[in-house]
Amino acid sequence: MTASKPGLPEVCVCYILRETADGGYEVLLGEKKKGLGLGKMVGPGGKLEPGETPAQAVVREVFEESGLRLRENDLTALGRIRYEFPFRPAWSQISWVFATQAWAGDIVESDELLLRWHPVDEIPFDRMWDDAKHWLPSALVGDYQERRFVFGPDLSTVMADDLPVTPAPRG
Repeated sequence: MTASKPGLPEVCVCYILRETADGGYEVLLGEKKKGLGLGKMVGPGGKLEPGETPAQAVVREVFEESGLRLRENDLTALGRIRYEFPFRPAWSQISWVFATQAWAGDIVESDELLLRWHPVDEIPFDRMWDDAKHWLPSALVGDYQERRFVFGPDLSTVMADDLPVTPAPRG
């Protein structure tokens, strides 16, 4: 997986999953403490640095935001999502999405996120960006996502989702 062509800024996010004693799953989400999305629940991640692949960036960003150490080989690519904000173009970006069930270390609170485990069947979509409810449930069960979301004048509500879910790449 390589980064997109120059244009929109690129970011990455990782949904870290763990199995519970009853056979269910939880996902690690954090409440944004500052910056874009203040107060929203998100997966750990951030901006790609020059020369980084999305996988390299997500390993670095997850460590910076959570203290957890990931390995690129343990990541599953869940998709690439294009976010467009016609009423605030500086917010438009491309997000590379990953998941993993393998990590080392203990969660350490950062200045970016207040992290907490959430049952996968109780994800707080009402506290997340509006697009998440449209694609995250399918992604977490293995459906690779290539999507484009356009946000409305309130900078919060999805007004267009015009690329459908595509099957996971086979290799």
